[in-house]
Amino acid sequence: MTMDLRKDFVNYAKSLDAASEDKNIRTAISRAVTSYRNTVSETLERFPHTPALAEEVQEIKRGSMANLDSLLEQAMASVERNKGKAFYAKDHQAALELALGIIGKGKTVVKGKSMLGEELHLREYLEENGNEVWETDLGEFILQLRKERPMHILSPSIHVPREQVAEVFTKFFNKEVPPDIAEEVKVVKDFLREKYFTADVGISGANVVAADTGAMVIIENEGNVRLATGAPPVHIVMVGVEKLVPTFQDAMKVAEVTWRYAQYGVPGYVNIVSGPSKTGDIEKVTTYGAHGPKEFYVIFVDNGRKDMAQEETFSQALHCLRCGGCMYECPVFQVTAGHFGHTYMGGIGTVWTAFVAGGMEKAAPLAYSCLRCGRCVERCPMSINVPAMMGELRERIVYGKV
Repeated sequence: MTMDLRKDFVNYAKSLDAASEDKNIRTAISRAVTSYRNTVSETLERFPHTPALAEEVQEIKRGSMANLDSLLEQAMASVERNKGKAFYAKDHQAALELALGIIGKGKTVVKGKSMLGEELHLREYLEENGNEVWETDLGEFILQLRKERPMHILSPSIHVPREQVAEVFTKFFNKEVPPDIAEEVKVVKDFLREKYFTADVGISGANVVAADTGAMVIIENEGNVRLATGAPPVHIVMVGVEKLVPTFQDAMKVAEVTWRYAQYGVPGYVNIVSGPSKTGDIEKVTTYGAHGPKEFYVIFVDNGRKDMAQEETFSQALHCLRCGGCMYECPVFQVTAGHFGHTYMGGIGTVWTAFVAGGMEKAAPLAYSCLRCGRCVERCPMSINVPAMMGELRERIVYGKV
């Protein structure tokens, strides 16, 4: 073990200890776990076909990851056919440079929640290059003001109770904001409303992409993504290649399973975007740039995902739907929140850290936090065998393959 790796272990252990003693984390996570379990249980009772559909989606994902190159080629051609522009980014730096090349400098950007954006440190990169960037997801907005990273992939500010939110907003908006959730939501809505309609660019991720049509499926509840990607004149989608599936019907199945296990019977919004806005209402002549964006770009990001797909033990991690359910069941996450993580969190996040967000040295301390209890596997709609992957990661660490 290198000296740097020993230092990482020590610093990480201190972070876990501090998190485990944080009363705010205990309060917030306790509330969230109770809510999640109750809601998902009720949802699966209302929609009893969901577990069987999840098994079907497992097969869809398995086939998709085995044919990534052909699906990527098809999806890029579909985007271009739809009058958008498609790009492939091999690595982290290529993705950032492509985005900056489209956006330029001195622009105002509104951004939807995206774990890929966190992986790339996208907002920070665009800001360093002279742009004003606003997170539009409420949780991400809170963390932007607090200068913190997400503590859950679905509910990024899960560790921040309403009382602390009120303190942050009171300082930022320079007026008294009470610890009332409805009032906290309203003050952010009022602030961001102007940003949507003056922004030069909107950026989003996608939950799943249909290769045959080039359709980007984006699940949300707040309506911020719809505004951030529909109001500005330019929409950029940055999406990992693992989100590709063959057909639009496949994409709908993936989306339904995702939102059920993400705690929703049905989400507030399901956005399907395949290209720039258009109209054919005058003489049936298709003209681009109607009420929505005139320019549409998709950046498909690899950044280690194809390497993961080639690893027999770890390829299953690419099946992850990002529903976040495993974290609510993880005993370690329940007392430390996202401190059990680097960019991606929990056991599954350790695998993602190893391949796309820091490398094996960053993943090493995380691998020894996992209890390998298997509770995440029981909750996971994709039945991803995280304990087996943790065993393989530990073996590689012990034998110096880091």
